[in-house]
Amino acid sequence: MLRKVLLALPAAAGAEPGMLPCTNRSAVAGGEAIYAPQCAACHGAALVGEVPGWRRPGPDGMMPAPPHDATGHTWDHADPLRPAVTKYGTEAIVGGGHRSNRMGFEGMPGDTGILEVFACIRSTWPPEVRAVHDGINAAAALAAD
Repeated sequence: MLRKVLLALPAAAGAEPGMLPCTNRSAVAGGEAIYAPQCAACHGAALVGEVPGWRRPGPDGMMPAPPHDATGHTWDHADPLRPAVTKYGTEAIVGGGHRSNRMGFEGMPGDTGILEVFACIRSTWPPEVRAVHDGINAAAALAAD
């Protein structure tokens, strides 16, 4: 379902299918309105993440919230992965003992809202990071066919 929404929403917003609509002002504004109250507490209002050492588990053995800016790793995954992690939680999607406090938000803010949040996040990345992310999306689309 989420992949279907991901493929349909950007096309409706005028972007290539399978790409987050980061140039669609309405989608980005919708994402900003959701990010501030729902995501910023962990990922930071400026997308900087929970702690500088976000690549290592904290004292509780859990992975901290990563940044979503260009210094993070949000951009090094194809578009369908991040919304799925947001919807179902990290352990459910990544598995393999990957422990984090990242719970799922199924039903809130809904598939379109999740995609708008990632459109907002992607809109902040510099062109070179977007280009790398576009290549990752292209490779993932080829692998899915």
